[in-house]
Amino acid sequence: MFARYIKKCRSLRCFSTLPEQSSADIKKLPHIPVMIEEVLSYLKPSNKNVVMDMTFGAGGHSRRILECAPKIKLIALDRDPLASHYAEQLAEEFPHQVVPLLGRFSDLPKLLQSKGIPQNSIDGILFDFGCSSMQFDDGKRGFSISENGPLDMRMDGNRFPDSITAADVVAKATEEDLYKIIKTYGEEKQARKIARAIVEARYMFKTLTTTQELSDIVKSVCIEDFRLDKLHRETHVATKTFQALRIFVNNELNEMNYGLILAHRYLKLGGRIVTITFHSLEDTIVKRHLTGNMLGHTVNPLPLRFSNQSLSVSEEIVKHIMEPQWKMLHQHVITPKYEEVENNPRSRSAKLRAAVKIK
Repeated sequence: MFARYIKKCRSLRCFSTLPEQSSADIKKLPHIPVMIEEVLSYLKPSNKNVVMDMTFGAGGHSRRILECAPKIKLIALDRDPLASHYAEQLAEEFPHQVVPLLGRFSDLPKLLQSKGIPQNSIDGILFDFGCSSMQFDDGKRGFSISENGPLDMRMDGNRFPDSITAADVVAKATEEDLYKIIKTYGEEKQARKIARAIVEARYMFKTLTTTQELSDIVKSVCIEDFRLDKLHRETHVATKTFQALRIFVNNELNEMNYGLILAHRYLKLGGRIVTITFHSLEDTIVKRHLTGNMLGHTVNPLPLRFSNQSLSVSEEIVKHIMEPQWKMLHQHVITPKYEEVENNPRSRSAKLRAAVKIK
């Protein structure tokens, strides 16, 4: 939808370099794995299993999986070079058990092929979607509102120098495109006003290149807007705008959708999938894959690819494609316990879903 200006974005680069960190520094990264006991309970890792952590991050979930099953084999995928470096350190700590992979979900088929890992061969897959703690905590990456830094937001770092940054988007996107990005990916009620303010800043020869500058622009528009999070704490009015730009820059929802398709392809029959999401856009995609193709608040009678008014499908075909591919392992969505939210406020919006592959 926004492809028409992406090429123009390449005329303005806002590069940030990944910080150089020793292995000791990486091990000190603050990270509390969300709902770890629930993850282990539903994933049920055991000896000689092959488990894939599709969002390795700082490795909190992966480490616990390795510790609870000494002979398990873990495939650690992440698109962030720093996370991949940490996975290599974990591989040294658990020799012959960890296979670090650097890439996006869409890179997974060629990455697994290079390691000789075929389809229908994995026992369990874990997704912990969204931005990792170490990305939020490093102001130089441009994800954090509280830490000033370059307006970057690329999860891949500088692996792809020609990829657009958040600074490129706010500098080159039209007002209408900015509105659509912020409204769609951030679910921001003030999206129209924020988009207009960003464009007006250009006419004042103001180039937004840092997170502080962008958050100040949003705050100037939402000056009377007071917001609370689920813990009833005041939250920054630019949070949803930052979320929207991050999702757009990293193509997160498309990657997520494809990742779930690949999860079904590579899991064994009877293999388990566990997902953790942090906002409604992510959770909706997971529900569509696992619980019957949800559309809004209703259940779509057909998979999404058949949702076309001009398409006529026979009863036999409908019966075939309606056969479920997943069996849910719980009745209601799983949320963190009160004690966990108290100890780790970042878990407050997490939702866990788990299913087993039956087709």
